[in-house]
Amino acid sequence: MIAAQHLIMAPIVIPLITGALTLLYDERQRRAKLGLSLVSALALLIVSVELMSRTKGAGLAGGGETTFYLLGDWTAPFGIVIVLDRLAAMMVMLTALLAIPVLIYSGTGWHKQGPHFHAMFQFLLMGLNGAFLTGDLFNLFVFFEVLLAASYGLLLHGSGQLRVRGGLHYIAINLAASLLFLIGVSLIYGVTGTLNMAHLAKIVPGLPASELPLFRTGAALLGLAFLVKAGIWPLSFWLPTAYMAAAAPVAAMFAIMTKVGVYVILRLSMLTFGVTAGASAGFGAEVLIAGGALTMIFGVAGTLASQGLGRMVAHLIVLSAGTLLSVTGLALMGGGEKMLGGALYYLVSSTLASGALFLLIEPMSREEGGIAALLALTADAYGIDQPEEDGAPEVGLAIPGTLMVLGLSFAGCVLVLAGLPPLSGFIGKVAMLSGLLGNPALPPWLGWGFGALLLLSGFATLIGLVRIGIQTFWASDGAVPKVFALEIVPVIVLLSMLVLMTLKGQDTLRYMEDTAQALLNPSVYANGVLAAPSVEQEAARQEVVQ
Repeated sequence: MIAAQHLIMAPIVIPLITGALTLLYDERQRRAKLGLSLVSALALLIVSVELMSRTKGAGLAGGGETTFYLLGDWTAPFGIVIVLDRLAAMMVMLTALLAIPVLIYSGTGWHKQGPHFHAMFQFLLMGLNGAFLTGDLFNLFVFFEVLLAASYGLLLHGSGQLRVRGGLHYIAINLAASLLFLIGVSLIYGVTGTLNMAHLAKIVPGLPASELPLFRTGAALLGLAFLVKAGIWPLSFWLPTAYMAAAAPVAAMFAIMTKVGVYVILRLSMLTFGVTAGASAGFGAEVLIAGGALTMIFGVAGTLASQGLGRMVAHLIVLSAGTLLSVTGLALMGGGEKMLGGALYYLVSSTLASGALFLLIEPMSREEGGIAALLALTADAYGIDQPEEDGAPEVGLAIPGTLMVLGLSFAGCVLVLAGLPPLSGFIGKVAMLSGLLGNPALPPWLGWGFGALLLLSGFATLIGLVRIGIQTFWASDGAVPKVFALEIVPVIVLLSMLVLMTLKGQDTLRYMEDTAQALLNPSVYANGVLAAPSVEQEAARQEVVQ
């Protein structure tokens, strides 16, 4: 049992080691680096499947769905703890599922645009998985900075004025968010004397009234830092330009970056301001609902105003973040596990669909010369010598029926993001609406208002994407673009995941609702972590049992 617990560290350790190994290879050995990165991503997927199976434990009463890893064998709250529950397992698996197609797509030549692409990609995976698994606020800051540092390099990977300008804006706004993060954490520690999330869940209900203002100020600053990362309006001005300017595989991977902010807001809100938080219960719910709704409106306006697919997808990511933030606020007000479970289902679905759509941008907009000309210009700008192994085409064979494959792939993404049947986007939105409308814990006007905004956002998404589709597939009189198998296979893989989510919709929704139920009962998380025994304590217990 104790040996098996080490597997929880694998999603952090595997990309760390792989990233370090890729730095040992020369830049001319990009295929070897790509191979290492793919092996790492596949290993992460296998590990994530095993970890997810461990979260289906003894049920809420026993807290069997929460497992842990005590770094240095120091028990919580005195030591750093890595925590695995249903939500963390879901996010780790989502990261691996998105990373594999993105890496395959990068093998078409995008990883040649600059140095150390695969090292930065692996460190990004390390930071993402660490942020999802950590149970400590300061450790969260460390992983947050790791993923941000890697994302800085990936966003600037390549050349072009737009990319540099968007990258510099991205770096500046995230450095400011990191400062807010540190100030908020300092205030919280000054009031509570702990940064362990489970310990905070136990302490907050008993805080005296005189200390609540300072604690709430710290929580507000911490929340603001992650709301910036989630892209809440009006703090999302940086996101569309940055995501649009990034290289296609980088932008696809960034589809999960905003979800880090949403994840932290959801996790900390449920733990510290849930129904068991006493006088602090529901703190910030109104801000999340209003801010999320305004973010949805901003996303709708940006989607309708965008003339290019890249900027439109970036606004769709803002729209999905606003939806999830509003649902988090509604859950704090008593929205229930059905609505929150539908939102988690929607989170996975929209992330995969947005990633697929980012990968479709370049093939759909390709003119004569395509990616080969772009990569040649990039290599010349960087002074990079083309490696000898690149004598053969790296991207593989061109596929027949290009327009048909591109059109069907694009249509699948449209159905998911607009929330139309029969794919998973429809299931997620119906689940949210069914858990929201008629909920006695919420004012009727609030439920109906959010429901109307959710439907309006789907309609606007449909209009915007269909307009792009008509311009690309019907109004264009140019030659049929040459698309290679390695460019379209990752998109098909992502869409296949969405089809599988649809076919297994009942089972997936059940998992999401169980996850939501555990989130709404923070004692499951807190009791599981604080009761975690050290190796010495566990060994003594085993001796007594024997």
